[in-house]
Order: sequence, then C-alpha cells, then structure tokens
Amino acid sequence: MATEDATDLPSLRPTSWATLGLLSFGEELSGYDLKKWADWSLRFFYWAPSYSQIYSELRKLEEMGYASSRVVNKDDVRGKRLYRITTEGEAVMSRWANEAPVEPAVLKHGLMLRMWLGHAGDPEHLRGALEAHRDQSEKMRIRAVVDAEGAAREPDWAFPEMVLKWSAQYYEDERNRADAMLADLEKVAKKQKRKGHHTTQTKRTSDELRSHAD
Repeated sequence: MATEDATDLPSLRPTSWATLGLLSFGEELSGYDLKKWADWSLRFFYWAPSYSQIYSELRKLEEMGYASSRVVNKDDVRGKRLYRITTEGEAVMSRWANEAPVEPAVLKHGLMLRMWLGHAGDPEHLRGALEAHRDQSEKMRIRAVVDAEGAAREPDWAFPEMVLKWSAQYYEDERNRADAMLADLEKVAKKQKRKGHHTTQTKRTSDELRSHAD
C-alpha cells in the first residue's frame, strides 16, 4: 500500500525510477535494449526516452549502487555494456512501488492549449490539427493492442500487459474525444459564419439608413 510517509526513499527523478523499473524484470540489458523496451512499453503511458537520457539515468543508478554493469567483449573487440539491477536496487524499487504516495496525473495537452486559444486561431488549421491528432491516436491504439498481445505471450509480463491494455483504451478514448471535438468545432464555425453574415448585414443596413438621412 502507498504511504504518505516515505521520506527515507532516495530522491530520484521519475525517469530514474522508470529506468530502474525496466531493469527490475531481471534481464541484463544494454542501453539499446532499454531504449527498445521503453519504446515497446513505457512510451504509451509515461516516457519515450532518448539514448542520452537512458545512459544518463544508468550512470546515476550505477553511482548509487542500484545498478551494475559489465562490458562484453567479442574477438578482442570492445563490445557493448550490459546493465543489471543490484540487490539493493531491487529492494529500493520494491519499496518505491509499494510505499511511494500516488501523485495525481498531470495532463499537459499541447493541442488542447491551442484549442483553448481557438478564438485567436484559424478554424481550418485547428480542424487539421485535430484530425492529425485523431489519426495519431488511432495509430497508437493499434500499436498498444499489438504490444499487449505480445506481452500476453510472456508469463512475466502480466502487469505490463494490463497497462498496455489500459493504454489502448486511453488512445481509443482520445480518438473518440477528437471526433467529438471536430463535431463541436464544426458547430462553432457555422455559428461564427452566421454571426459574421448577420453583422455584415446589420452594418450595411445602418450605412444605408445614415445615407438616406444625409
């Protein structure tokens, strides 16, 4: 159970916990492997890291004793560095997963910020951005479904499978919300068009009345 009193947990960034979490499945992984695993799973709900971010986090975790590494050489040629979680890393990872308080999800939706400022934008551009977002959400939904099916074939990935299924539902909802907003945008555009036509007509009538009065 999460607890509010977890002050003695190490002060790590969420991305550090995510990287340590990737190592907690017991595999010995290279930075390339970690990037591939993150793109396969984490990116749907949390983080799509660059290689530089991954290696930066790995160095920090190794310095703190939560990960260890070794270089695998082949034919006297320097090979790749492989990382593994340490016993201390496993213990602190378990504590964080069980004791750290659950923070509220923070939504930073760039497209919604643009829609919020729609009065300053071009409706056609907003429509195009919404359509692109809808299409991208559908692509992400399909990919999450495929990856969830892949996780279902691995007994040790039961919990990632749950999250991938959750991610697929999220992107389906996001796609549907984009469709709903496209319909709302169409209604607003029609109202503004009628309002603009009415304003033009009113101005024309007022100009004509002033002309006759003169």
